[in-house]
Amino acid sequence: MTDLHSLPAPAYRRVTITDVARTAGVSVATVSKVINGRYGVAARTTERVQQVIDELGYESSLVARSLRSHRTNVIGILVAEFEPFSTEILKGTSHAITGSGYELLAYSGGGRAGEDVGWERRYLSRLSGTLIDGAILVTPTVVSTGGSVPVVAIDPHAGPADMPTVDADNFAGALLATEHLLRLGHRRIGFLGGRPDLESARLREQGYRAAHERAGLTADPALMRVGGYQRHLAVGPARELLSLPEPPTAIFAANDLSALGTMDVARELGLSVPQDLSVVGFDNVPESALTDPPLTTVNQPMQEMGSRAVDLLIRLMASTDGCSTHVRLPTALVERGSTRAL
Repeated sequence: MTDLHSLPAPAYRRVTITDVARTAGVSVATVSKVINGRYGVAARTTERVQQVIDELGYESSLVARSLRSHRTNVIGILVAEFEPFSTEILKGTSHAITGSGYELLAYSGGGRAGEDVGWERRYLSRLSGTLIDGAILVTPTVVSTGGSVPVVAIDPHAGPADMPTVDADNFAGALLATEHLLRLGHRRIGFLGGRPDLESARLREQGYRAAHERAGLTADPALMRVGGYQRHLAVGPARELLSLPEPPTAIFAANDLSALGTMDVARELGLSVPQDLSVVGFDNVPESALTDPPLTTVNQPMQEMGSRAVDLLIRLMASTDGCSTHVRLPTALVERGSTRAL
């Protein structure tokens, strides 16, 4: 039997400009001229060098590129972690970057950032200047990043400020969700909110309360809990609501992950959705359509948010006036099988 530990390690090595010059039989200076589109190289030599570049898979490093031109033509998208919301945002940025002349670098601290305020400043300090020309920050904790590169924020914790921002209409979306349940005849509607330090969570709670007020009702504080925007964090609060002496007949969860956690608890308690409990979420992540039953939710146009953030950032990078811009996109109710008339 072969001892895997005795085998030599694979020799991984980056192709260099010297490798290209040697293979093409020209000088490093000639290869550099071809790469940078400078004059003074015969057409046949240029063709040969380009052929070798393609064959060897040579690509100059982003750092070297930035040192030569002070630009990398790379946009960074920075997230605390890759969860369903940020993943959908990333899909939108990927679509928008096509044909723009820019490349996309997605960067995360591997979930270590969590709730650590200021993570985006550290990420930007690592990437700006040599790796990226501008950045998109997904749900940043702060709105002041030092101005090292142009930045656009998507759904910042504290809401839009001086930083160019793209977000969705959280208040209107929550209003739609709660009014949907009220139209179905529900009056004891539980609410699983997000973290209270997030502007999106505050606006969704306001929409929940406003829907009650418009119906001539008052939201019952006994039916309100903090779900935390994560599936496992929503389990305890959802169980508290469903274990009340007079439990809610419906629950509006302020994001889809919390709604899925609520449905998990309902099944554990022997409740059927929607026969015994109607559930509405918020976001419309892909998983929401795959549950049993499929989740009624509020569509937050996450991919469009990513796409609009790219467009806005490219305009900002081409501008010198530094104008601040706020793009707010509409939300819409998506009716599926997790709600029914009381």
